[in-house]
Amino acid sequence: MQIKALETFLCVAEQGGFHAAARKLNVTQTAVSARIRLIEEATGRKLFTRGAGKTSLTEFGQQFQPYAEQMLSLWSFASRDLPAQSQNRIALRLGAQLSVWDPLLVDLAVQFEKQFGKLLLTLNYDHNLNMTEAVATHVLDAALTHEKPSDTRVIFHELPAERLTLVEAPNNSAAYDDPVFVNLELGDVYQEHIRTSLRQASGQSIFLGNCMMALRYLLQRGGRGYFPDYVIESRIRAGELIIVPNEPDLKLPLYLVARPASEQHTYFDDILTCLTYLRG
Repeated sequence: MQIKALETFLCVAEQGGFHAAARKLNVTQTAVSARIRLIEEATGRKLFTRGAGKTSLTEFGQQFQPYAEQMLSLWSFASRDLPAQSQNRIALRLGAQLSVWDPLLVDLAVQFEKQFGKLLLTLNYDHNLNMTEAVATHVLDAALTHEKPSDTRVIFHELPAERLTLVEAPNNSAAYDDPVFVNLELGDVYQEHIRTSLRQASGQSIFLGNCMMALRYLLQRGGRGYFPDYVIESRIRAGELIIVPNEPDLKLPLYLVARPASEQHTYFDDILTCLTYLRG
């Protein structure tokens, strides 16, 4: 799909009409219509509806707009900024599925640069993205996920499980009537553990998919929740959190997923080296 077609689509959406877009782009209205038709034929969906004196985005057009903006942004980077980047940057895109590994992903990027002298191109923090599918379809080159991959298009390595410990804020909850359990909803293994092992389920649950948001909430409001040890160690030493006694730890699986070496960058072993160093 032509970049000019995407630019034209966004211009029509901004200007509210084909004629106005043609005037701003300094092209004919026929050219504008042809570019919009190119996208509509590729997607099989209408992008605009024309009314009295106004052109509006269809529901699909509204959904397509942020993708068009992102594609243009990536093209701008690839065509203008990327050639000017220093030579120590590699086109390696890493992602993590669950928010408990956001800090680990950052540490991994820094450690990779320290150890191999290379900057990574992209870190992806989309917690709703299916990371195995993203790697298989070339959206990412490698990813961390809690789900054991069954897709034959990828390879994976099982890493030591992430240990989560049940902690609580020692004093803050006294100011509130309702005890709170901060549920991070970290997949099937996590939820099964909560259902079967947590002996003192709190009277009220707060669902927060983001680990660092949940920790901040708990420290300010009080309550309890399961958090990765590396996230809470300093808080426990400082007395801001205490370990809930007689409650079992939660072991969350962790897998590094990539495509076979014949299909991608050969950095799988380097990433494993960094992860092994970071996780002891």
